[in-house]
Amino acid sequence: MKILSVNAGSSSLKFQLLEMPQEEVITSGLIERIGFADSIFTIKVNGDKTRDVKAIKNHSQAVSIVLDALIDLKIVNSYDEISGVGHRVVHGGEKFNDSVLINKQILNEIERLKDLAPLHNPANLTGIRAFHEILPNVSHAAVFDTAFHQTMTKEAYLYPVPYTWYEKYGIRKYGFHGTSHKYVSERAIELLGKGVKGTKIITVHIGNGGSITAIKDGKSIDTSMGFTPLAGIMMGTRSGDIDPSILPFVMEKENWTINDAIKALNKDSGLKGISQKSSDMRDIVKGVEQKDEKCLRTLHLFAKKVCDYIGSYYILLGGCDAIVFTAGIGENSEPARKAIVDRLGSLGIILDEEANKVMGEEKLISTKDSKIKVYVIPTNEEVVIARDTLRLINQCTE
Repeated sequence: MKILSVNAGSSSLKFQLLEMPQEEVITSGLIERIGFADSIFTIKVNGDKTRDVKAIKNHSQAVSIVLDALIDLKIVNSYDEISGVGHRVVHGGEKFNDSVLINKQILNEIERLKDLAPLHNPANLTGIRAFHEILPNVSHAAVFDTAFHQTMTKEAYLYPVPYTWYEKYGIRKYGFHGTSHKYVSERAIELLGKGVKGTKIITVHIGNGGSITAIKDGKSIDTSMGFTPLAGIMMGTRSGDIDPSILPFVMEKENWTINDAIKALNKDSGLKGISQKSSDMRDIVKGVEQKDEKCLRTLHLFAKKVCDYIGSYYILLGGCDAIVFTAGIGENSEPARKAIVDRLGSLGIILDEEANKVMGEEKLISTKDSKIKVYVIPTNEEVVIARDTLRLINQCTE
């Protein structure tokens, strides 16, 4: 059964076609700069990548280009071979604690939640509607970033602010990167070989965005991102947690609006703000190698912020079986992982320096003597989307 996993952004469309349940990737690709004259369409088939630059005016045209390419490249003989389309949806609020098959009512609910994710949910909806227009008879599923974290208790997700804010406006911690945390934690449980019950795992998803999650018995019990993806650890351009009183202080000094201040926290902070050089960890590491003090300061601050959460989640879980690194930095940056793990020696963690040289591959990077196993596990959110879509389709046919 062929399932198409889709991640639609405001000006992009990422996709992966998988043969399920084998989880074999048939093809994958990306359309960037939708709405521009120089849109970029990239597709990978049998290890060969093709790239085309042309004007793609909207998501409907982008979807047509993707589906036409599947036929033209003989990846499928007809659209009838596609059994389902799984769509990533960033925010499911409190309404959705699992993936769902999409109907008119579900679309209305996703639309209603756009205030919680104004940059993401409308783009996700655009992708859903564009695919449904061309594939009206195919099952479509919504897979929510927030759903995995709906197992948190009120003690974990409430903020110590007036309770009426939660009652009236839904202000609470939601958490994000749920499909990634779910995928790598399930894989870690397999590697541990002890079953789900009793497992205590801390997943460290660090890329340009980043979040840490405490997972007990396979369920999220706390996570670092909050009401929005701005909260938590220091990221590429996002500040993570700060004292909120900083905002009015700087706004008065700079004569800023609230939008100016939020933009600074989202776009000009994190690695970029502290290093004053780059939001890319590769550039920071290169600067460290050149003994650049600003880059060294940035790497140490980043490691500390990550370890602050790992330490607190270790206490919350009452111990830890495994720490999992994933996403761009987690999978590929040996120096960043080392900077983090070196701060965790008091937990009995010992890094295997040779094993830690891995990039983009699954590997145990702690020694045999380490009290906690440390893994690098490449994430695969598209597989989670395809798994959930297949599960929902099968449930409907039972």
